[in-house]
Amino acid sequence: MKKILVTGSAGFIGFHLAKGLLESGFDVVGIDNLNDYYDPQLKLDRLENLNAFVAEKNLQDSYQFTKLDISDEYALKDLFKQHDFDIVVNLAAQAGVRYSLENPNAYIVSNLVGYANILECCRHTSIEHFIFASSSSVYGMNTKQPFSTSDNTDFPISLYAATKKSNELLAHSYSHLFQLPCTGLRFFTVYGPYGRPDMAYFSFTKAIYEGRSIDVFNHGDMMRDFTYIDDIVDGILKVVQKVPRPIDRASTNAVAPFRVFNIGNNNPVPLSRFIEAIEVAMSKPAVKNMLPMQSGDVPVTYADIDDLVDEYGFHPSTSIEKGISKFVEWYLNTRSL
Repeated sequence: MKKILVTGSAGFIGFHLAKGLLESGFDVVGIDNLNDYYDPQLKLDRLENLNAFVAEKNLQDSYQFTKLDISDEYALKDLFKQHDFDIVVNLAAQAGVRYSLENPNAYIVSNLVGYANILECCRHTSIEHFIFASSSSVYGMNTKQPFSTSDNTDFPISLYAATKKSNELLAHSYSHLFQLPCTGLRFFTVYGPYGRPDMAYFSFTKAIYEGRSIDVFNHGDMMRDFTYIDDIVDGILKVVQKVPRPIDRASTNAVAPFRVFNIGNNNPVPLSRFIEAIEVAMSKPAVKNMLPMQSGDVPVTYADIDDLVDEYGFHPSTSIEKGISKFVEWYLNTRSL
């Protein structure tokens, strides 16, 4: 069975993906630096949950976790020497659009230096397929909807988005120069149990639970292509099992086994419906504090996923009401503990 490295495996998507890969019969090595961008206890809780799953399914021989920062070039090289990885899924990154205004260096170190270290290790160890996290943020202030991978993404409006666009460019270079098969996935507002506390659905739920008001930016005139975590994991599992074929890009002479896909719900939801789903799930109304748009934010995200549907048969199926209900159930159970 193939061995897969999942970077950022104590993160929200990484934790769920590691579990999905193990359930699908893959051997998984997870790494994470467990940084304090948000409360590290949540990351430890995810690891504890994953360890319990591994024990329950008797998969101890198929899973290993190592605390490691991808910006540590030498530690990363040692890891690749210890394991014969077939596939690498790079989810490790400094996340968050707004935090990039406060701590830009964290994005440079993790999303550029660390990312380049991963690419170098993949290049020198004959990895079959490199899959990496990009973001819907690369579309910037594009007004055309839905966002398509054929759209121009040369004008990011946040440092976070700029690093993700850089990741795509670096991957294409490595794919062309070294024939390293690379697939980038532009995630669209992923949510669900064990999610990140800095995301709106988490902070809204927490505030409503505690009887505090919620900050509603752009006076609520926003839409997001919310994508439930189970649908995301299903999509990644499909991508893992099919390597991109070399594509000759017209007029460029650049032939590379490289693809970028949107991975979203293809169904943007108004902020009002999103908040209402939380209120219904919690049986409690929200007190709304209307505010203007924040720097680096965008009014609408909407994923054109036709390419991912055609290539991999990806079909997200979780409504915002069902997904939020599952998240709120997890949140309330966690608070009761």
